[in-house]
Amino acid sequence: MSTPLPSAPRGVTRVLLLADAPVLRRGLTGMVDETAGLQVVGPPGELRRAVALADAARPDAVVIELGSGRAATLSAVRDLRRRHPQVAVVALATSDEPGVVNEALAAGIRGYLLMNTSPTMLGWAVLAARAGRTVVDPQIRRGEGHTEPVSRELTLTAPLTRREADVLDELVQGQTNRVIGTNLFISEDTVKSHVKAILRKLGARDRAHAVSLVLSARAPGCTCGAHSLDPAGG
Repeated sequence: MSTPLPSAPRGVTRVLLLADAPVLRRGLTGMVDETAGLQVVGPPGELRRAVALADAARPDAVVIELGSGRAATLSAVRDLRRRHPQVAVVALATSDEPGVVNEALAAGIRGYLLMNTSPTMLGWAVLAARAGRTVVDPQIRRGEGHTEPVSRELTLTAPLTRREADVLDELVQGQTNRVIGTNLFISEDTVKSHVKAILRKLGARDRAHAVSLVLSARAPGCTCGAHSLDPAGG
């Protein structure tokens, strides 16, 4: 009988890492570990084992190396997407050629970043890809007609109250309702009420979608919080 996998805390995105070079796997593990709201699941592994590792780890997102063996990697991505269509795939790539970027997106990759990306940008791309958006590294210039915005204005149906903005700041950091309540000196039930109001005002499907909307409204690498959304008093 198989042993059940430990579940991640609520609001945390489970990330499987796939890269052929052990040194890159270690580097990716460090990047994910220092990014709030992300958690490495399962042992990082080789690209050829993508489907088997995803079957075992049941991730929310996969970060892959896209280097010299591009054809084999994209084939593995297609197999992975067929088997786990709900999993968001983000690539760390060596090529900034527009044709390569478009080929990767056509294969089902939803985040295309260069190897020199920052942990902040990687975390933002994972959350945005999981929310259904396509992200291309802002360092890459793509051909006209193929531009995909990496940020957009955030529209609220109603202003956030000051306390809702506080709660949203905590959500962006990947905190659970219990931790948010402790940090803000409010009950867990009160936190849940604020989260429901935040989702409604943002038009978000869930917590991960809300975080993605906030992060995608910032300039990549910005460390500003939800208070930049100009909350109303209250």
